[in-house]
Amino acid sequence: MGKSQNQTAIYDARKELGYSKVAILGLQHLFAMFGATVLVPIITGLSVSTTLLFAGLATLFMHVVTNFKVPVFLGSSFAFLGGYAAVKTAGAALGYSDRVSLNYACLGVACAGLVYLVLALICKAFGSKRVMTFFPPVVTGPIIISIGLILAPSALNNCATNWPIALVAIFVVIICNIWGRGMIKIIPILLGVIASYAVAAVSGNVDFSAVAEAKWIGLPVIWENTGLSVFTGGEADFGLFLTAVITIVPISFATMMEHVGDISAIGGTVGKNYIEDPGLHKTLIGDGIGTAIASLFGAPANTTYGENTGVLALTKVYDPFVIRLAACYAIILSFCPKFAAIIEIMPAATIGGVSIILYGMISAIGIRNMVENKTDFQQSRNVIIAALIIGLAIGINFSTGLGCVYEGSTTIAGAISFNIGSMKINLSGLAVASIVGILLNAILPGRDQVFGDQPDETLASSLGKY
Repeated sequence: MGKSQNQTAIYDARKELGYSKVAILGLQHLFAMFGATVLVPIITGLSVSTTLLFAGLATLFMHVVTNFKVPVFLGSSFAFLGGYAAVKTAGAALGYSDRVSLNYACLGVACAGLVYLVLALICKAFGSKRVMTFFPPVVTGPIIISIGLILAPSALNNCATNWPIALVAIFVVIICNIWGRGMIKIIPILLGVIASYAVAAVSGNVDFSAVAEAKWIGLPVIWENTGLSVFTGGEADFGLFLTAVITIVPISFATMMEHVGDISAIGGTVGKNYIEDPGLHKTLIGDGIGTAIASLFGAPANTTYGENTGVLALTKVYDPFVIRLAACYAIILSFCPKFAAIIEIMPAATIGGVSIILYGMISAIGIRNMVENKTDFQQSRNVIIAALIIGLAIGINFSTGLGCVYEGSTTIAGAISFNIGSMKINLSGLAVASIVGILLNAILPGRDQVFGDQPDETLASSLGKY
């Protein structure tokens, strides 16, 4: 809103600014989260309308759980993209369509959301510091690096459909991020998408027939596109379900670190310790249940959004009511299929252009995670853990298929395949790497990095959103 740097912080926007200005501030938060939130369903094949609906509902639920104290917005998480892709690959090998495979992936993400509840209970019982020592940067850093590296080829394939359009997105994102000011610097991804989309439309590379056919008002949830639908209309494939769970749940350990970092960052921005009040266990419950419910109904996993924390810092308006207003805007937009159609026909090259930056940033943040936490790579244990995580994640993902299966069965490319009885399980490289890294960190001697040793500001910067 163009406020000066020394302006007094506002904790009750309705009283100090009035409802008209609050409405505009709510729109600003909507725009801040919008670009990244809708990009996840576009990449994965999930519904944009469902995503917006449950981003808004999850945000409102989070505010209820945290006693309306924390000015946080929950939007789509990029961390699970590799999991969705791996489950789609496993499902295709078993003869399932991408849509059905996505439904099983959503069930896996829902289980990952429930892991948040387990950690919340443990944090309440034993304290956050003791629990988080099992997930130091030497484990989460290489996992984050691997997520970006695994996803990068899909971004290049999308760019290859029309490189000029992809380059427009790339250049606009770079220019806005480096030389932009104010809101322009906060929403470079959204601006890159808009600019590239506009160029594609003007040059005749977009077919708007789907937009013309779409209704103005419609329901944002379609039963056949939900995780729950796999239990209706026939027998569920428990093997594919277990594959999805084992593949996706380990990713939640990295996203929980992201959650801690973002809550710390929000607290540092606002000047309040939300880890203590309302408590990390409450924010984890809000994030976890929000993710679980959203996934069951076909939306992506949710995560605390750093983009909206940036808006808080810019405006110095810390009233959580403004965030709740943005959530209501998202819910309203979710009931407009025509709007969703505009998003869903976005050119693949536009998606590729912004994705290649986002995926690279994921890996870069994994590196920053370890550097800023001073991970000591002179210790052999740390080198071994990082090497095995990256080696297994990348090696298995790009393999032709590994494992031991019954005669007449086949392995799946990019996974380790094995049978439990008559049930076939396929573990992605990311799942194997995460499990191995966590176990090695717990077993090998010399574990010296302890969660909570850093000030909140340093911790927040090193565990930023990915």
